Formats: sequence, structure tokens, C-alpha cells
Amino acid sequence: MPELTFVLPHWVYWIGLILFPIIAMLIFRRKPATESAKPVSLALGYFLLVCGGFLGVHRLYVKSFWALIFVVLFTSILIVNIEVRASRESLSSAHNFIKLDEFKVERAQKDVNEGRRDAEQKLTEATQQLEKSNADLKAAEVVSDNWDTTSSTLGAIVLALLLIDAILLPKLVRKRNAIEHIPSGQGFQCPAVEAEYDDSREPLAFNRFIAHINGLTGELVAYWSVIAVFVYYYEVMARYVFNSPTNWAHESMFLMFGMQYLLAGGFVMREGAHVRVDVIYNQLPNRGKAIVDVFTSIFFFIFTLTLLFTGWTFFYDAYQVSEVSFTEWAIQYWPIKFSLPLGAALLTLQGISQLIKDIAIAINPSVAVLDTQVRPET
Repeated sequence: MPELTFVLPHWVYWIGLILFPIIAMLIFRRKPATESAKPVSLALGYFLLVCGGFLGVHRLYVKSFWALIFVVLFTSILIVNIEVRASRESLSSAHNFIKLDEFKVERAQKDVNEGRRDAEQKLTEATQQLEKSNADLKAAEVVSDNWDTTSSTLGAIVLALLLIDAILLPKLVRKRNAIEHIPSGQGFQCPAVEAEYDDSREPLAFNRFIAHINGLTGELVAYWSVIAVFVYYYEVMARYVFNSPTNWAHESMFLMFGMQYLLAGGFVMREGAHVRVDVIYNQLPNRGKAIVDVFTSIFFFIFTLTLLFTGWTFFYDAYQVSEVSFTEWAIQYWPIKFSLPLGAALLTLQGISQLIKDIAIAINPSVAVLDTQVRPET
């Protein structure tokens, strides 16, 4: 297979992190809530074709035996690529031996010119070795070309089958849906975070505003996980099919997940999903829980405010010097470090919202009863 030299441009990375989740949110929310569930989704079929087509995952999705053809072809490509890498190593070694033999010939010729003893014999031996190395190089080139051709042919066959399946997939999905049926009310359901959020449990306008901001942020960065599927699939294909491993794929994703971790903190707190030890806490009455939360919030705000101010310092310093990563991709670091103060601010605001509710419960425990009555089941 030919080598891939694609490197993700920085502007595509940043625009993708912003536009992809927004577009995904809009598409998901436009889907009618009353739309009947189907066993096979055309959109998911194309997603699997793009992200797993080489393995025939889209054919497995529609339960087609043709998936075995893709598995056999992909396995053959992997086996052939082992020989491709070995032949390239042999070719590289042959080039190195030629350079070494050429050096020996030059040195022997210099000895002949200087009239040194046995110089003629050494020159003859070096020349013969150089001729042998040239013959080995030609043989290695033939072997390497043959394996490259075989690998490229297999890859071309898979690509041709994928293009054909891209056209046939709607028909395959309709055929499978005509065979299988999902009973009413069953099937996969994934409600949007904000679409299902209940405002009635937030009587204060400030609390509702902060809750919606953190809800939208959490939903936005959740779609970043879908981007990781595309990027890591590209990396696997580039590494094992095209013998072209990348650095930017891993770097872009671990930086993205770091930003996701920071920005989703406020949303996770809104949902009460942070890990905590509450063996004794659960045995307390509502007022007791609220009082404990008010007291422990001191330590919470020490952490978040420290993260906010130190994070701003890190971001500002990176912005001032236009800091980039130390890898060959050299991505800008200041947008990534901006997630430190931004995530801390969202977490702090959600903490203030929670503190307001805790104080209200400590004063009037009946508020907690009302809150639990409207809280949806999880």
C-alpha cells in the first residue's frame, strides 16, 4: 500500500471541535421523538462503513455473509504488510551495504594510487563485493515492488467493494428492516441532555441559568467522543494497512479528552455523578446533609478557585509566548490551557448554585422533599 503523508491541519482540528458537536446536536434534536424505532439505521450503517469498512463491520451490521470477504481481504492485507515491512528493511540494508562497499572501493583505490602492498588485491575484492551488493539491491527492489503491488491490489479491491457498498447500503438496510421488527416502545433510546432536563427542580433563575450552561457544555463535549472514533480508526488503518503511523492522532485525542474532562466538571456536578465516600452521609437527614455540604463546600471552593486562578496564569503565559507542543505536530497550547480556567469557572458556578440550594434546605428541609419529588428517576 502507498504511504500516507497526511497531517491534520491545526485549523481543521479547532474548527472540528467546535462545529462537529454543534452539528451533531442539531441533527439529533431535529429527529422526531415519535419516530418509530427500526432494527437497522442507515445513518449508523454509513458511520460503520466509514469507521469500520475495511473490516466489513457495516456488512456485519446488516447481517450479510459478504462481511467474511472483507475479513479475509483485511487479514490478507495485514499478512502482506508484514512482508512489505520486512522487504523494506531488506532494501534499506542493501542500500547501506552498497554505501559501505563503495567506501571500501574508494579506500582501496587510494591505497593503489599510493602504491601500498596488497592494494590491488584489496581493490579487486572490494569491487567484487560491491557488484554482489548491487545484485542484492536489485533483488531486494524486485521483492519489495512485488509485495507493494500485492498490497496495493488488495487495498484497491477493498476500496472498490466499499464504494459499491456505499451505493448498495440503503437497499441492504431496507431489506434488513423488512425482515426484522422492533416491538413498540423498545429499542435504543438516547435523549438529549438539555431536552430532558426538568426546570421545575430549579426555582431560582440563577440556578436554572447555570444548570443550562453546564448542561449544554456537557452535551457539547460528549460528542467529542465520536470524533475519537474517526481519528483512531484512521490511525489504525494508517499504521497497519498503509504502514504510515502518525503522531498527531494520539496527541490530538489525549489533548481533546483532557479538555473534555475539565469542561464537563460542572455538568457532572449538576448530575451528582462525582465519586464521593458517603457511607455516613447517606444516614443523615436532609438538613444534616445540607449542613455537611455547606461546610465541605469550603474545601471545594478552595480547590476550584485555585484551579481557576492558576489555570488562568498557565493560559495567559502560553498565549503570551505562543506556546506549542514539543512534537512535530506543534499544536497551539493556549486554547487547551484555556480549558483550565473555563472548566474551573463552570465548576465554581455550579458549586455556587449547589451551595444556594444547600443553604435553602438547611433553613427549610421541606425544600429537599420538593426537590426529590420532581427529580427524574436515574
